[in-house]
Amino acid sequence: MSITVEFYFDFGSPTAYLAYKRLEQLKQKYTFEIIYKPVLLGGIFKASNNQSPVANPAKGAYMLTHDLPRFAERYNVPLKFNPFFPINTLPLMRGAHGAIQEGCFEAYTEALYNGLWQNELNLGDAAILKTTLEKAGLDAEKLLALTQEQHIKDALIATTEEVVARGAFGAPTMYIGDEMFFGQDRIDFIEERLKVPELK
Repeated sequence: MSITVEFYFDFGSPTAYLAYKRLEQLKQKYTFEIIYKPVLLGGIFKASNNQSPVANPAKGAYMLTHDLPRFAERYNVPLKFNPFFPINTLPLMRGAHGAIQEGCFEAYTEALYNGLWQNELNLGDAAILKTTLEKAGLDAEKLLALTQEQHIKDALIATTEEVVARGAFGAPTMYIGDEMFFGQDRIDFIEERLKVPELK
């Protein structure tokens, strides 16, 4: 039985970055499909009356200095705290929908996630974003132009509203069927389903 994992994410979340990398690792071990759904985390927070964990100084410090580095080491994934965090990810997330449309989502996502959480780039700066996309061999002009197209704006609004309606309050949020898994630290439960697909 084939399993599909719906992955709602925002580039501005380091936990979503770890989840993205971990799911890619699991693709090497198991047969399943990932449906990537870019959302605006700020929109989810507003709709669910939630806020970023780093808004709590003690919790934020713990996550950034202990929890996330532990998981990065466990997954063998490079992770550096971006000094420009948090940035406005609206153009990045619109661009993700544009990249899906243009068939270059994988290259786009790798470039932005690695730029933010490995290379410490300020992707909130339009010039740096453009250069990062160009270095990845992408048509930066076209992708950036798409972020201003109404159908792309609407697509981001739609996926954000969709996941809120499904009960989400943050990112990453993943679903297998109607079962929700929140946070990269719940991927162990997803792997259990992948090991025994009939548990779906």
